[in-house]
Amino acid sequence: MMVFQSSAYGKVFVLDGALQLTEKDECAYQEMITHLPLCSIPKPNKVLLIGGGDGGILREISRHSSVEQIDICEIDMMLVDVYKKFFPDIAVGYEDPRVTLHVRDGILFLESNPGGNYDAIIVDAFDPIRPDHELFETSFFELVTKSLRPGGVLCIQAESIWFHSLDIEQLVKKCRQIFKGSVEYAWTIVPAYPSGVIGFLLCSTDGPPVNFKNPINPTEPNESYGVAKGPLKFYNSEVHSAAFCLPSFAKKGDESKVGSTMNGVGTTTTKDVIK
Repeated sequence: MMVFQSSAYGKVFVLDGALQLTEKDECAYQEMITHLPLCSIPKPNKVLLIGGGDGGILREISRHSSVEQIDICEIDMMLVDVYKKFFPDIAVGYEDPRVTLHVRDGILFLESNPGGNYDAIIVDAFDPIRPDHELFETSFFELVTKSLRPGGVLCIQAESIWFHSLDIEQLVKKCRQIFKGSVEYAWTIVPAYPSGVIGFLLCSTDGPPVNFKNPINPTEPNESYGVAKGPLKFYNSEVHSAAFCLPSFAKKGDESKVGSTMNGVGTTTTKDVIK
């Protein structure tokens, strides 16, 4: 675990040799992993965050006035303490009275809270996409579906299309088999990350259809509800929709290689089957 000052990125946090965040560009990741799912459903009320110990995603969730309950599962309290000490403007999310911190494993939390009926579950776990990672397993996604309300949404960090395309393909295939609503891959720019980009997989359960590409619950840049100290820096409705546009190398001919599973809303189409 290491915190240091960079002339280009401000304070930087490194864990197990891997960069976790920088003051300069943390907003891009935190805002996108939060508002892509929460702006895609009407009036989210109950949200679960697994990981995200820095508090930045909590900060962003707090912008949504409709949210009444925010649960966070972080397995390492030391991480929380480090972020509060060295990154107070990010860890400010913990100051929201709607937040309840559960210092425990996220999977065990889901197992002990069947039928959580969450509107959204956001997973910000360190290196989640390794095929042997427990948050990549079918059993985890099945737990998530049981913990979401009908039409509820999951957003999980899904790595870089430059370096992890095969793993992303496997992840999308797996989630198509488990989630009965929509499955979409989105990505954004985070300059300090390897390849400069990071991806997200968004899934919805069977129920009211969710069209992730078109936000219906917009959070605009100048809004500053909750504990966030200042307006949004990165996310807006245009960036939201653009996040689902994939580069040509991520496509196979005219078919999406890593992308939409919807023909209209909520219906898998053979045109978009991953090759």
